[in-house]
Amino acid sequence: MMIKVLIADKNFLSRVGLELLVGELKGFELVPSVCGDKDDLISQLQLSKPNLLIADFISLGITENELKGLTKKYTRTKFLVITELLSKKELNTVLDSGITSFLLKDCDKIEILEAINSTIKGEKFICGKIVSFLSASPEIVTNNSFIKSLGCDGIPVTDREIDIIRGIAEGLSNKLIADKLKLSTHTVNTHRKNIMNKLGVNNTAGVVMFAVKNQLLETNFSLYQ
Repeated sequence: MMIKVLIADKNFLSRVGLELLVGELKGFELVPSVCGDKDDLISQLQLSKPNLLIADFISLGITENELKGLTKKYTRTKFLVITELLSKKELNTVLDSGITSFLLKDCDKIEILEAINSTIKGEKFICGKIVSFLSASPEIVTNNSFIKSLGCDGIPVTDREIDIIRGIAEGLSNKLIADKLKLSTHTVNTHRKNIMNKLGVNNTAGVVMFAVKNQLLETNFSLYQ
């Protein structure tokens, strides 16, 4: 059985690039792409009933809340979102919308293919740049060299790990994160260690200092400025 894929992106180059990439995959069938707005996307979702939607919802003028409505309505379709880097608040809203996977326009062919395969299986796949951005302290995030230098290697993360990353980004202790998520401190600590392994750091401080340890900041930058 062929896996039907719908691509929705108003940007011509992005859309055609994804069409060419998916068109090379065995077992995948492209349905007519969408380059209009929310109504055009809904029409094609109803008509084609795709197994996978790859979409830049922002280019189509779709809000985060409208995206959430679409994921709730079209539950048989897996959502792989590909956009530019958003603010932490916007990223969190998108991750809470019910999508399966989330990449950035910076991602390369290999990462997109990995995301497609993971998403079809129902596995959440998040761009490494998004994970690093969410786990960095506010002081680091405001530094332009950090934003420009973030790695984009994909990281398969669970919904719970995303919750833990948010807690780390807010500067919460393991106990406070546990209280907030109604988990045991031991469980939070285990998740935190797994996240650190994925980011390639050795301690909890390393999650926040990820950019510093990888020399992604300007040499004269200080967290205490």
